[in-house]
Amino acid sequence: MDKRLPITIELFYTLTCPNCKILQRMLDEILPLFEDKFVLKRTMANGPLGMIKTMRLGIHAVPALLINNEIAFKQVPAKQELINKLNKY
Repeated sequence: MDKRLPITIELFYTLTCPNCKILQRMLDEILPLFEDKFVLKRTMANGPLGMIKTMRLGIHAVPALLINNEIAFKQVPAKQELINKLNKY
């Protein structure tokens, strides 16, 4: 039986960002289709830890989505584009 650790998806967001809410809803809808393959971590970009991480990664706008610590999207992708990206893992 294959018991690999789930792949981490990290969403950088702010509370006032309307596109962040769209991407969060999209992830909430899509991720259950992949069962336990992914774990979603939400990081507030304007919080202390979020500011350090975004500066280190060169993220200047939200939403930003990291998959396996690599920047996958720096905007809201089309739903199918997100699904296609996740299927590659």
